[in-house]
Amino acid sequence: MNKKLNFECETGNYHTFCPISCVAWLYQKIEDSFFLVIGTKTCGYFLQNALGVMIFAEPRYAMAELEEGDISAQLNDYKELKRLCLKIKQDRNPSVIVWIGTCTTEIIKMDLEGMAPKMEADIHIPIVVARANGLDYAFTQGEDTVLSALVNRCPIEPISPQSLVLFGSVSNTVTNQLNLELKKQGINVSGWLPAQHYADLPILNQETYVCGVNPFLSRTATTLMRRRKCKLIGAPFPIGPDGTRHWLEKICQTYSIQTKGLLEREQLIWEQLEDYCKLIEGKSVFFMGDNLLEISLARFLIRCGMIVYEIGIPYMDKRYQSAELELLETTCYKMNVPIPRIVEKPDNYNQIQRIRELQPDLVITGMGLANPLESRGINTKWSVEFTFAQIHSFTNARDILELVTRPLRRNKNLQKLETIKNYVYLQS
Repeated sequence: MNKKLNFECETGNYHTFCPISCVAWLYQKIEDSFFLVIGTKTCGYFLQNALGVMIFAEPRYAMAELEEGDISAQLNDYKELKRLCLKIKQDRNPSVIVWIGTCTTEIIKMDLEGMAPKMEADIHIPIVVARANGLDYAFTQGEDTVLSALVNRCPIEPISPQSLVLFGSVSNTVTNQLNLELKKQGINVSGWLPAQHYADLPILNQETYVCGVNPFLSRTATTLMRRRKCKLIGAPFPIGPDGTRHWLEKICQTYSIQTKGLLEREQLIWEQLEDYCKLIEGKSVFFMGDNLLEISLARFLIRCGMIVYEIGIPYMDKRYQSAELELLETTCYKMNVPIPRIVEKPDNYNQIQRIRELQPDLVITGMGLANPLESRGINTKWSVEFTFAQIHSFTNARDILELVTRPLRRNKNLQKLETIKNYVYLQS
């Protein structure tokens, strides 16, 4: 039995969505924004397929397609981008336009950062540049790139000392829940990054404490500390009742506040999850690695009674996730189960060999590998669903287990149906 964390690194490819998919949730979060993705037709096809064709609503994002003339530097990039941005201003009048760079803009060395200030002065709208391209490890890191770019646009005016800013894009419902949980402990949240409106970006300076709610925001955390001298609160992430309690406790500890009723609150949530926990107790799960939420989800599922064979993860920032890794270790000791191996940049071929040997009850994987695994009789769950679902705070722990248990419940129902079918056949 593993008694300590075991990290391995393979040389697999990154089988994840492209990070430009971050516009899907960010344009909804920043309500007065417009996202302009600068790339080729391939990027456009990806966005159209991945994000769906919205018939009844006009989403606040678009493609600036690079043609052959652009790529061979025969055309004037600035002139064309200005035309598009003026049209966006006329049609939508956003408070900010975010240029999302792609692989192509990297390859042809398109100077987006150089063009943005001149464009901003010409059209009188803030232009934020974020290079959320496929050179990142995971698709969720697109958000990390955008948020780190937004840090530089946050005001720096001094405010009351020891203000708290939370960073990470979550729904307004989750934002309100976490704000309320902290308020119960006597802590007021000064702001969120990203804010609902561009004008409401939080004040950031050396007096500001910052704390993340998602494990894939290490670049944003670094930018906050280096550029604005903010003080990072290293805490496990508020995923599952256990993670949420530890997250709240760590923030309270920073402010020298004695927590009130958190243990009782966590226990109440565990009692409400008993029906789901009974269904997965003793079942095994294998994470192939996709969205960088793997450590937090594995820790929560171990606490629910599952056995985690392997945590595949595209990229592991041990500094930013140090508190989460510590909680994973503590949880394994508490539940008396082996500490799972953590495999960075996993090789899918090797993983499939291990899955064949271990025969897990569930594999959490990217969309590209789910159907091939299902055809081999292996239960799967798309990891991308955890990215888009509300999984933070105490009250949303049930939603995580709803996703995890769905394939298991489906198979149980199919077995019942098969039994009834056989019984009817024998009776006839």
